[in-house]
Amino acid sequence: MAKPTLLLIDGNSLAFRAFYALYNQVDRFTNHEGLHTNALVGFNNLLDKIVDPFHPDKVLVAWDAGKSTFRTTKFDNYKGNRDKTPSELVEQFEPLRKMVALHGIKNYELIDYEADDIIGTTAKMGEAAGYSVTIVTGDRDMRQLVSEDIKVLITVKGVSEVDEYTVAKVAEVYDGLTPNQIVDVKGLQGDSSDNYPGVPGIGEKTAIQLIKEYHSIPELYERLDDMKKSKRKENLITYKADAMMSLDLARIRTDAPLTISLDDLDYQGIDYQALVEFYQHLDFKQQLVKLANM
Repeated sequence: MAKPTLLLIDGNSLAFRAFYALYNQVDRFTNHEGLHTNALVGFNNLLDKIVDPFHPDKVLVAWDAGKSTFRTTKFDNYKGNRDKTPSELVEQFEPLRKMVALHGIKNYELIDYEADDIIGTTAKMGEAAGYSVTIVTGDRDMRQLVSEDIKVLITVKGVSEVDEYTVAKVAEVYDGLTPNQIVDVKGLQGDSSDNYPGVPGIGEKTAIQLIKEYHSIPELYERLDDMKKSKRKENLITYKADAMMSLDLARIRTDAPLTISLDDLDYQGIDYQALVEFYQHLDFKQQLVKLANM
């Protein structure tokens, strides 16, 4: 008997992907009121091509509640190198949430946590409850959540084409490592996008080699005395605090204090009448034709 399905969507990641996929045409995608719609167009394609055909039993779109989270409390420069979100995208977040709701999908955000943590916690809830879980995101860090019952679809072109990550795929990409060891790799190499440091001189290839040998960052430091003297060893000693902090920042939480449960995530299906009115407001002519022909 097939398992029930839970679909989890990374709202912020995919909204940014959709926005920048049509960034060069941002001023062409506006409605009659001047609202920019390029992210809405791309996100709608995601819903049409992935969510609606999937027809999950339960589904959630997770959003960041703001820039301040428990991670910025731990490291105030976390993601500090990122540019300010373009105003043309900011104005689309509210209608994006409305579009999600009109597709019969729950929106959710949680103060002090990122969308990643909402997804990580919900994915593990679903796995424990016997669901087959699919995560759709543009964030490759989500691969750490992969298990036998959790797969991650990473968008590779806009938001409509994806790479599927299973346990076997992660092992293939990370030279035999398991998904939960990805955070150890990230802790050593750091992350320029999220702006946490790792250990100088250690890139992804070296980090993978070290975790293959030592299994995890804590075990590496337990056995560091056995490592031959080298500049790498010196850096590991000098920057231990950075490695441990980076490990913590890279780890997606699976125990976030959610105020929702799986019972709140039933897929409701599309509210066609309301969606037609919404598309009319956005001047989505192609989508209106599609709905008329259904």
